[in-house]
Amino acid sequence: MTALLIIIAAIVLLVIGYITYGSWLAKQWGIDPSRPTPANTRGDGVDYVPAHPAVLMGHHFSSIAGAGPINGPIQAAVFGWVPVFLWCVVGGIFFGGLQDFGSLFASIRHDGKSVGEIIKDTMGDRAKKLFTVFALLVLVLVVASFVNVVAGTFFTADDAGQFGFVSGPTNNQTTAIISVLFILLAVCYGMLTNRAGMKTVPATIIGIVGIVLITILGLNVGFAMGRTAWIVFIGAYIAIASLIPVWIMLQPRDYLSSFLLYAMMAIAVFGILYAAFSGSASFQLPAFTGFNNEKLGFMFPALFITVACGACSGFHSLISTGTSSKQISSEAHAKPIGYGSMLIESALGVISLIAVGMVFSKYTNGDFGSPSAAFGAGIAIMFGPEGSTQYNVIAALLTLAVSVFALTSLDSATRLSRFMFSELFLKEGESSYKDADGIRKFLAHPLTGTLLMVVIGCILGGLSLSQIWGLFGAANQLLAGIALLAVCCWLGEVGKNNKMFYIPMCFMLVATVTSLVMTIFKKFGMIGAGEAAWGDWFQLIFAIAMVVLAIILVIEAVGALKKQAATKKA
Repeated sequence: MTALLIIIAAIVLLVIGYITYGSWLAKQWGIDPSRPTPANTRGDGVDYVPAHPAVLMGHHFSSIAGAGPINGPIQAAVFGWVPVFLWCVVGGIFFGGLQDFGSLFASIRHDGKSVGEIIKDTMGDRAKKLFTVFALLVLVLVVASFVNVVAGTFFTADDAGQFGFVSGPTNNQTTAIISVLFILLAVCYGMLTNRAGMKTVPATIIGIVGIVLITILGLNVGFAMGRTAWIVFIGAYIAIASLIPVWIMLQPRDYLSSFLLYAMMAIAVFGILYAAFSGSASFQLPAFTGFNNEKLGFMFPALFITVACGACSGFHSLISTGTSSKQISSEAHAKPIGYGSMLIESALGVISLIAVGMVFSKYTNGDFGSPSAAFGAGIAIMFGPEGSTQYNVIAALLTLAVSVFALTSLDSATRLSRFMFSELFLKEGESSYKDADGIRKFLAHPLTGTLLMVVIGCILGGLSLSQIWGLFGAANQLLAGIALLAVCCWLGEVGKNNKMFYIPMCFMLVATVTSLVMTIFKKFGMIGAGEAAWGDWFQLIFAIAMVVLAIILVIEAVGALKKQAATKKA
């Protein structure tokens, strides 16, 4: 019954937050439905393409979610369910939702351009370049992390040396074949709606039927291939998906996959209800275990770094300003897509917390290879004992959903890398690589940035380095603090209320810098003791670079805010 009360409380609070705080933000910033958006004024049929709000909601939610709201809350659950629950709900409403909504709105008013361009408006070109380089490093970590996750959900040790279709498939083999067929289904949907002229509703019905059919097929026939082969396949897929027009792959795939993700959440909520009244599973997670954990360290800052996407994530600001702002057809959709998607993700974070609570003793004993595996087992155990038919089917579907989350984030992250890499080499007044000359034209070409990011990301992902996740958490949350800083400065520049950003941006910056400083001291200690591997040196150098970047950007932002205050006073 504890699990049921937790999910009810989360849903009620998040809905109240959306209706009250979300509406207040829209009013404060002056959301204007009559104002043309970049998708309408700059439509190019490739990146700037107006999307139906339901389709864009699917893309945005699928892209921002990734594996974060599952992995983060489950890892942080060692502090107890109360701290994680509070941060998912409070963080989602006042931190993450604020950042996502604000970033999307600011980008809409900047012709769909990135956070770097927003920073340039208030802090100058140097700050923009520093931020863009940092964001690209974060995106490399995103690609590497999610390549590792997706390859892990496609491959098992038994698949080594195998290639081809198999009957009686494992969960991973099922996930692999369904994911590949999902890509083909998305292309068909895109052709139906954008070339054959089919309306969204009938095309959606066909798409959902298609999802059911390929899922049934995948439960009976799987596909086996080695891990390296899957990494090469994933790399080729995300490279192609990031270069072709959004209506062919990105929009339809993310839209259709969102139904699978909504279904996953619905199954989880039903499982919680069923377990509460049937007693099929019990919630084992304590309310609070202490302020210090042997594995994660002190609750501050560890909790706020680890939960990540379940409450606030800098990666979201890149999605908001990279792809979603180029496809939104009306400013009226900014609140449900920017703010609403974050709150749905917070709900998913709470569901993940409940899932690990159902198998917490096994999780702490190390019985699961990953948080994603614990999530699948925690939901599946509510429907039947381990090994039962219902357990195996639910676990297979949830493994597929986690893979879908990560794969949608992957192709979006690669497209974002292409945008930001090109922006780095373009001068004022140049809109694309065609306007540049010499080596800048080559570097700004979409193919250059795409191939560079994919190759580096896949190589790092193939190494399965545990250091990547540690770096990603800190880098991601620092990105959130900087994004909040950027939007705050821009709103002040255009004369709109920005005071709601002060506490969230200061808190995220302090928490992240504290975490990074602790990492720096730890790595120096390991180096002094002669225990450091090359991965520790990698983390040390990256952490120092991030702290320096944060300090520079904070100094620039403080100067901009002081100038705004002086101008307003005058």
